[in-house]
Amino acid sequence: MVIIGAGGAGLRAAIECSAAGLKTALVCKSLLGKAHTVMAEGGIAAALANVDNQDGWTTHFQDTLFGGKYLNNWKMAEFHAKESPDRVRELEQWGAVFDRTGEGKILQRAFGGHTYRRLAHVGDRTGLELIRTLQDKGIHQGIDVYMECTITRLLKDGPRACGAFGYWRETGKFVIFKAKSIILSTGGLGRCFKITSNSWEGTGDGHALGYQAGAQLLDMEFVQFHPTGMVWPPGVMGLLVTEAVRGEGGILRNNKGERFMEKYDPKRMELSTRDVVARSIYTEVKEGRGSPHGGCFLDISHRGAEYVKKKLPSMYHQFKELADVDITTGPMEVGPTCHYAMGGLKVEAATGATRVPGLFAAGECSGGMHGANRLGGNSLSDLLVFGARAGKGAADHARSAPAAKLEEAEISAAADEMTGYFSREKPENPYQLHVELQNTMQSLVGIFREDGDLKAAVEKLQEYKDRARRVGVLEGNRMFNPGWHLCRDLQNMLICSEAITRAALLRKESRGAHSRLDYPAYDEYWGSHNLLSEDRNGVMDVQPMPVVSSPDLQTLVDERKAKEKK
Repeated sequence: MVIIGAGGAGLRAAIECSAAGLKTALVCKSLLGKAHTVMAEGGIAAALANVDNQDGWTTHFQDTLFGGKYLNNWKMAEFHAKESPDRVRELEQWGAVFDRTGEGKILQRAFGGHTYRRLAHVGDRTGLELIRTLQDKGIHQGIDVYMECTITRLLKDGPRACGAFGYWRETGKFVIFKAKSIILSTGGLGRCFKITSNSWEGTGDGHALGYQAGAQLLDMEFVQFHPTGMVWPPGVMGLLVTEAVRGEGGILRNNKGERFMEKYDPKRMELSTRDVVARSIYTEVKEGRGSPHGGCFLDISHRGAEYVKKKLPSMYHQFKELADVDITTGPMEVGPTCHYAMGGLKVEAATGATRVPGLFAAGECSGGMHGANRLGGNSLSDLLVFGARAGKGAADHARSAPAAKLEEAEISAAADEMTGYFSREKPENPYQLHVELQNTMQSLVGIFREDGDLKAAVEKLQEYKDRARRVGVLEGNRMFNPGWHLCRDLQNMLICSEAITRAALLRKESRGAHSRLDYPAYDEYWGSHNLLSEDRNGVMDVQPMPVVSSPDLQTLVDERKAKEKK
């Protein structure tokens, strides 16, 4: 069993596979514990009903579908809402230290788009505690961890996925993993954009690896811009400012001191869904009411220094150390930052299986769960629920699958691709190409989109693809050579960028995180998924696919739609 990616989804899948008695390898691009999961600071969404006893899985399901504009995979949303409480309690049994109510129950806080206080949390360090707990459980259970290893290609035996080719980042030596089942859990693709909360690992590896192996991509146009990232100083631009600040009472104001969310969502205010808040901040800045550094002001100081330091210790230290701002006495400057990909590999709801036999996916590189927009807190419960399900699905497949045979020709091709970056004549500079790609995606395929910009982006991306064939290493050898690493990462980012852009061009409406200036209205006609796959000529093809409803859930959906119309 090989699991590629060691964030929350990968770790939870590895625990499940190991518990099933399978020899389990967990491969990560960086060091164990450095996954982007640690940046999910606000909490884990689960209808435990510890604070608001009216809460339950049906309301959580309704909130998730409403936030996703009903473009979610309904069965995934059902599994998620029903199973999240058990996954959180399981985490507690494994040693996670949650904040507590006066009665000793897990404390829950409010978050954008959630009807009730639903997020189980550990101050504003929830993702870090989740990773610590899963790592501790997994290592003691006996999983094998291979760190600082980048996978560049999935290997196949006929139609089945049966192995992975990669290299050790320190030495540059190649490595091959052979397995009956493979799980992709590599996280997001934020490094395609100039301003992002994602760390350097977020280059869309799982999206691209699965796509190149024959899996389909789903709803790639939906990229979430978190409303609040740091905007100053420039070196930390985009670094996440957790939604927990707003959940604990933070107020957004423009340069006139106005609480501007009153105009955009007077009912939910700062706790509106992320797409609405991000567009609101963007609009305030564009219309001249932004903060000095191109964002807005987020103020939690009215809650008092002791409360802020207790509830938001990471945010207090982050701003104090990086921006010399004391958030207990004054506001922060924040603005939208590319944060999360709702789109990803198309998977079966129950097992995480892609259409490629033996290949599974979980977490951010899988699609369907969040629809057109993800609610805050749903990412951590998503990776717990579907990490466990993908682990079980992959283990069941491995038990019945025959031994796989690796093709020497495939291995040679994978090796030739990587060594080829050293033999280019007058190689294209990968760093320069990456900067141009990020600028294009940020300016033409960002928060607001329109036909002319998207078509221009498609042309630019074709140019970048041609240039990417010529990228090469300017100097050095294979021993920890970041330029060499970026040459390969660019191939993944270009696949993801093209998928985002082509799907955005096709969807002629505004829905969730996808906002078209030329098609500003929500259109029932487009209530379908966009499915991307590679045609016989290697060209990316985009086709609409109907959302599969569920008769037993239809009543809940109709009930929520009726409520929202009032």
